[in-house]
Amino acid sequence: MTSEAREIMKKLKDKKAEYGRVRIQGSSVNPTQYFGSSSQQYMPSGSQAQVKVQKLKDQMAQMQASIGEQIAQLKAEATSFKEKVAAREAGQNSKYNELQLQLQNMMQMFQQFQKPPS
Repeated sequence: MTSEAREIMKKLKDKKAEYGRVRIQGSSVNPTQYFGSSSQQYMPSGSQAQVKVQKLKDQMAQMQASIGEQIAQLKAEATSFKEKVAAREAGQNSKYNELQLQLQNMMQMFQQFQKPPS
């Protein structure tokens, strides 16, 4: 690159930074011609915005209902699980008590056989 070309490029960069963006005047294509005159694509009317807001509110309500159902189901499952655990613990306690009683009976019988007859 020659020094002259380098200087021109530097001036272009400086101008670009100074103006921010390039604006074109004349017979070029403008956004309305390119996208059409309908600005509804970009800026919905009040009623369209209300429809979108209502749709979003409906979606949120459905999601909240679904989450509520899931929470209720999880609570029911947790309650069922707690009941099963309590029943299992009660069964284990019962077996433990039964084994303790059997052990005491065996100890008494063993002690009776250890005593010399009188």
